[in-house]
Amino acid sequence: MYVVVAGETVLPVGGSARRPADLAGAVRELEAAERPRWVWADTREAYAPLLEQGVRVARCHDLALTEGLLLAHAGRYGEPRSVRAAHARLRGLPVPEEQPSAPGTLFAPEPLGAEAVAEVLDDQLRRIAALPEPGRFRLLVAAESAGALVAVEMSHEGMPWRRDVHDALLTELLGPRPVHGMRPAKLQALADEVAAAFGHAVNPDSVQQLVKAFKGAGVALKTTRQWELKQIDHPAVAPLLAYKELARLFSAHGWTWADQWVRGGRFRPEYVVGGVVSGRWATNGGGALQIPKVMRRVVMADDGWVLVVADAAQLEPRVLAAMAGDVGLARAAGEIDLYSALAQSFGGERGNAKIAMLSAMYGGTSGDASKLLAVMRQRFPKAYQFVEDAAKAGEEGRIVRSWLGRTSPPPSARWKELVSGPEGTRAARDRGRFTRNFVVQGTAAEWALALLAVLRGRLPEPARLVFFQHDEVMVHCPVAQAQEVIEAVTESAAEASRLLFGQTPVRFPMEAVAVGSYADAK
Repeated sequence: MYVVVAGETVLPVGGSARRPADLAGAVRELEAAERPRWVWADTREAYAPLLEQGVRVARCHDLALTEGLLLAHAGRYGEPRSVRAAHARLRGLPVPEEQPSAPGTLFAPEPLGAEAVAEVLDDQLRRIAALPEPGRFRLLVAAESAGALVAVEMSHEGMPWRRDVHDALLTELLGPRPVHGMRPAKLQALADEVAAAFGHAVNPDSVQQLVKAFKGAGVALKTTRQWELKQIDHPAVAPLLAYKELARLFSAHGWTWADQWVRGGRFRPEYVVGGVVSGRWATNGGGALQIPKVMRRVVMADDGWVLVVADAAQLEPRVLAAMAGDVGLARAAGEIDLYSALAQSFGGERGNAKIAMLSAMYGGTSGDASKLLAVMRQRFPKAYQFVEDAAKAGEEGRIVRSWLGRTSPPPSARWKELVSGPEGTRAARDRGRFTRNFVVQGTAAEWALALLAVLRGRLPEPARLVFFQHDEVMVHCPVAQAQEVIEAVTESAAEASRLLFGQTPVRFPMEAVAVGSYADAK
């Protein structure tokens, strides 16, 4: 391992520090010769400058992400996880509050020296070794750190985004780009229709004004959400619903959004690894994980290139089958369509099988769910009991863990107040639903991270990962490499399954297609 800290490299960890004249050159040289695991405080800070100089690394250990995982495992979820905070805890010093760690943050504190960083690394490795299942947790740390590399690389590379097609689409849907502070023509026309339906001016962006206007028309509303508006018979509803849909598009993916997030023909969001408690990613602006279907036609491969898009079919129920070791469910999960394979157990209805599985993982009880869950309890007892045990732990205020050891947050003080009061049963069940799904969703996130790590290493030059969302990946590659990349996706899915679950009858199929536009992938 080699430590990289603000322009200095320790060669090796625990050895004497030196400050090379060309850090990028030193990293490039060592990467080519040894392919070490680089150690740094935060991948976003350390790796982005290297990428700008054309240096890519194969492996790293992200100290901040690892500290967050270790703190959560110890029941201390949410405590400051920076290297500075970790070092202060190690030395018994006051722990500083978490500071923004994005590249270019103004007034950021001076980084710790390499020796202090090496101390934190040694402490983390010691704490991992002392865990009940250190091997699994090491895999979690490696996958999380690999995800951090992928996240920085995807922001650097960017998703192909055609500004001309984007502008044409917005003009088609909204009208020409308006001057700052004004609505596009089609939005304004819909706003005028809403006002005409009420007989007076109403701001369709104001919930308060809308509720008041509907009340004046004899319609009582609590909210202006879509499902509630659709139950109302009033001439303002249709233009209002159309307005809301286009207004979301204008705000979330309009011209101003593109000015901020699209540069050089690439959409460049900032991904946040482990941004959700289950381990799923988030974004720090840009909305990369919520690209609406209508916008997918804007994501187009460069000339002579294609987008290889792949997603894992029915990932969470397959993960449950592998974790629980339920022979019957694992047998069904060995098929391409798990729900069709389960249909015979649920009256021959594929839809019933899907409802049963989703209800088991998410705690659903409405409609036919209770009856179907009774069938699941009888036919697939281990899988059913696995999620029931997780739910019971949550209801009792205990923590649960994913397959590799990601840990759920402990109950809050507010929850403890609620659970001891008149709303106690409801609060307990709500937390039970959360922990029930946490063990499955958290493990699915781990599988996806393993997939990313393996696929990243299998891609031929110059193919690049450019998008990742829960169980979906996108690779931008030359046309001639499309089949090789598709095969790499398939092989990586199989390897991710082996890394997490060893030899298992459960299949994790990844259907990959090569397309010119993201819109053609689904």
